[in-house]
Amino acid sequence: MDQNLLAGVDIGGTKTRIMGRRGSSLLFDKTLVTDEWRIRQMEVDAAKLAAIVAELCGGSSPAAMAVGAHGCDTDEQCRRFQALLSAHLKTSVQVVNDAELMVPAAGYDDGIGVVAGTGSIAVARTADGKMLAAGGWGWILGDEGSAAALVREAAKAIRRTLDRGQEGDPLIAMLMREIGTDDQTKLGILLNETRGAAAWGRYANAVFDAANAGSPLASRVIKEGGEGLAALVQLLIERGANASLVVAGGGVIAEQPMLMDAFVEAMASLSPASRVILLREPPVIGAVALAARLVADEAQSRGRA
Repeated sequence: MDQNLLAGVDIGGTKTRIMGRRGSSLLFDKTLVTDEWRIRQMEVDAAKLAAIVAELCGGSSPAAMAVGAHGCDTDEQCRRFQALLSAHLKTSVQVVNDAELMVPAAGYDDGIGVVAGTGSIAVARTADGKMLAAGGWGWILGDEGSAAALVREAAKAIRRTLDRGQEGDPLIAMLMREIGTDDQTKLGILLNETRGAAAWGRYANAVFDAANAGSPLASRVIKEGGEGLAALVQLLIERGANASLVVAGGGVIAEQPMLMDAFVEAMASLSPASRVILLREPPVIGAVALAARLVADEAQSRGRA
């Protein structure tokens, strides 16, 4: 074991980023396509991830590792994945939901983390450490404000508009062009044949491009996406989450200012006292920070023993 090496992992719905640091030195920073190694069988995934980390560490194990995992949406799921990884690496491991990386990545200890990327979720902890989560139900049921959900809602808005015999909104042509058709009747068929959140999410740029081109439909879809994210945060506040700080991150909200603006506006209405910030750093930095905190807590415990 390398006593000075800390590892952090950010497992997103699309990409996995793994970072290792020794003090102020960056030892490795690797990004993988999540589907290349993760098959959603926890035992298999733990073994694969541990092997990848061990290889990056030169065959050794880090002093501690923290993982933010998309899809680990309960304390039980986090603890199970954590135990499996710890057993493989023979080191201290902490597993949290990937949204929980937002707050430490921004340099804070407590707050609500919001991810809007391939999927969406809001996560926080109560004062006694219990995990609170809202959202994360997948693009079919929810994932408000995510790339896939924005496309889903845009397609529904187009359907309603065409059913009224209205065809002039820029969103219609832009989304159809993105999907690869000029036949309005094919919109639903082609989307139905495009399986998976990541595949749908690739069309999300059309929604923002249409809004920039003056589309009322696209602007409304983005506004409602921001409101949906804020509603997730409100649910956590009602369940006891600390409302003072909200940190948002993820590929869509970080890259599309219109969605962040819509989220901030909705939060100002729902929780005016909350400070809402956009994460400028990669979330994996939050995982490394949690690993450092894990080492510090263990050292403090040994000092009290």
